Amino acid sequence: MPALFDAGPPDPCPAPFNLAAHVLRHARDLPDKTALALVDAAGEAETWTFGAMEAAVLGTAAGLLARGLAPGDRVLLRLGNRVEVPILYLAAMAVDLVPVPTSSQLTAPEVAVLTQLLSPALAVVESGVAGPPDGVPVLDLDAARALAATPAAAYRMGDPERLGYIVFSSGTGGTPRAVCHAHRAIWARRMMTEGWYGLRRDDRVLHAGAFNWTYTMGTGLMDPWAVGATALIPAPGLPPAQIPDILLAEGATIFAAAPGVYRQMLKRADWPALPALRHGLSAGEKLPDSTAAAWRARTRTAIHEAYGMSECSTFISGSPAAPAAPGTLGRPQPGRRIAVLDGDRPAQIDAPGEIAVSRRDPGLMLGYLDDPDATATRFRGEWFLTGDSAAMAEDGSLTYLGRRDDMMNAGGYRVSPVEVEEALTAHPDVTEAAAVALQVRADAAIVAAFYTGARTLDPDELARHCAARLARYKCPRRFTHVPALPRGANGKVLRRALRDAHGWKDPGDDPS
Repeated sequence: MPALFDAGPPDPCPAPFNLAAHVLRHARDLPDKTALALVDAAGEAETWTFGAMEAAVLGTAAGLLARGLAPGDRVLLRLGNRVEVPILYLAAMAVDLVPVPTSSQLTAPEVAVLTQLLSPALAVVESGVAGPPDGVPVLDLDAARALAATPAAAYRMGDPERLGYIVFSSGTGGTPRAVCHAHRAIWARRMMTEGWYGLRRDDRVLHAGAFNWTYTMGTGLMDPWAVGATALIPAPGLPPAQIPDILLAEGATIFAAAPGVYRQMLKRADWPALPALRHGLSAGEKLPDSTAAAWRARTRTAIHEAYGMSECSTFISGSPAAPAAPGTLGRPQPGRRIAVLDGDRPAQIDAPGEIAVSRRDPGLMLGYLDDPDATATRFRGEWFLTGDSAAMAEDGSLTYLGRRDDMMNAGGYRVSPVEVEEALTAHPDVTEAAAVALQVRADAAIVAAFYTGARTLDPDELARHCAARLARYKCPRRFTHVPALPRGANGKVLRRALRDAHGWKDPGDDPS
């Protein structure tokens, strides 16, 4: 039986269409409802109603046009964790400009690379955040805020297939790629409403991420607003240990974060009861089973995990209506057509292969900016290739096995780093872990584990811990305590960086 799951055709996107108009459509019927609350440790909040948010967006849109920008121009956003990020993001798309949100952690050389790829017509840059090279027109934060006072522009409706926004992905080789998405991408996210979130108009969704992260922008802001729900964002600098207090004080019904935030929160011993909380959401990297179990024990609620990528957002998940089977990512969301490929064809049920998304998926990217060759390499016939490995069960549930280029070979067996990492993080003194195939000689590689925690642990103790949970060939041969795991701008662990930093390099210096 082939590993292919078709969850039915998606609803077609209406036309004409505008992403920003879709997100803010409840400004008409819910103008005085709180759309956004930015909450600090004292419980005080900066609040925005739906009506005020739309007024700021359309005023800012008019202000951008008044500066001479024209439809199709790209606007690079170089801002920290500020509400101006979603305002500018939506304002640009409201009038067919193309926003490009980026991480404020990028350095000047990294921004220079992105700028060369983009050729932006304008960059909005906050003081203290690396800006583009000379030659790109720059608008500072105060000037960007002032744009909101401009008389409102009108939404520009058009073909839902036209370019809406650009985000950057590191790509499979670490080279940044400009991922182009159509306005229809927000319509496709409706498949997550029941397929992942269980989202309702009366929800209060607290997302622990920063405004300038695409996970926050979609799950924390755009999707709640699109159904008329309230978005809650912790104020910048709020430590994870205080988030339970915010959940209680704000009556949050859904909580969303990356796995690392859940782990940090769970270090706190004294939690308040959270009677309003229905469940948590996780994305960005694989959620360890131990973290999900600890959260359930602490809150009596589940974490529903989703799998996706910059090129297609999330498309596989568990949900309140259909929780993921233990050890799996969940199943394809309604409207998705997903396969696990072995070469050009679907693999057999329960056999490993590459996760692939049908070309028909309305959430799929338009392509990589000005790079048709790179775009073409991601497609094989009907399928978009994700670069990730999984096995599909008969009911469509997928067990994640890791990046194809992160898969390890131990004695001829293929080993998933995710499986090894989950075994390690089950140890009470291991906070995070990453497993890699580490070259120790020119002709030999081993499974090696890197971990964080309060102290360096006895390697023999860790070896016994893993041996009780993993087949012998999967067990790490080396354990290294590190202050922190290397991460990219999107927060994902860079296993390649560990291989490069700790692997064998000099034929005259064998570290094994």
